[in-house]
Amino acid sequence: MKMISKNIRHLRRLKGVTQEVLAEDLNVTRSRISSYEEGRSAPTIEMLIELSDYFKLPIDILLRNDLTKAKDTSFIEVGNQRVLFPIVVDENEQDLIEVVPVKASAGYLAGYDDPEYIEQLDKIKLPFLPTGKHRAFPIKGDSMLPMKNGSYVVGRFVENRSDIKSGRTYVLVTLNDGMVYKRVYNQIEANGTLLLVSDNANYTPYEVPINEVLELWEFTCSINTQEYDEQELKMSSIINMFNALGVELKALERIMQ
Repeated sequence: MKMISKNIRHLRRLKGVTQEVLAEDLNVTRSRISSYEEGRSAPTIEMLIELSDYFKLPIDILLRNDLTKAKDTSFIEVGNQRVLFPIVVDENEQDLIEVVPVKASAGYLAGYDDPEYIEQLDKIKLPFLPTGKHRAFPIKGDSMLPMKNGSYVVGRFVENRSDIKSGRTYVLVTLNDGMVYKRVYNQIEANGTLLLVSDNANYTPYEVPINEVLELWEFTCSINTQEYDEQELKMSSIINMFNALGVELKALERIMQ
């Protein structure tokens, strides 16, 4: 129970309350809170539930994870609870980016919210990135040409779904389709879905209910692991031109309506 004692003390300080205030909020004595924090006694199941509700953290995170290195920004809201989502830094307090390798991408759906799984991922530093939580994901297939198979997309975590910008590209972790990289169109207000579109016209657009989207990462930059040849670069320019034309035609169509 050593972990829970340190966690209670740390979370109380993060929340900016004294032992007296925490005791009053939980309707217990201050000495009881003190005994928990000093490890002289362990919280009962009922008290763990109270602490979980108070700090808005699942009980297993309170019991199994050392939260003393976590900051208030290390947690994100999921429903009415928060989950541990640490921004990893190096010895100079520079943000590090977790890299999801190709071999591990299939298991990401099972481990995306497991701090132990995330902790084992390789990490890199890209100092030019904007502020926010970033992660690198491998690209498979040719659905997002000219992005080549084996490239990596670095995305910034999107916590608020209202921040989704139509026409931008995102890495999505979805309940039924796993991890995908698509151009996204926000249809949440209209029918509660996102429209996912591939830049390669050979792939049919499809909708995914917003409640099936587990994570959303907005494109920040890409890392190519293979060199482009001259023919591919020419094809890339043509594809980009037609994509831009498609956007202009859609805008014109809206004006005409």
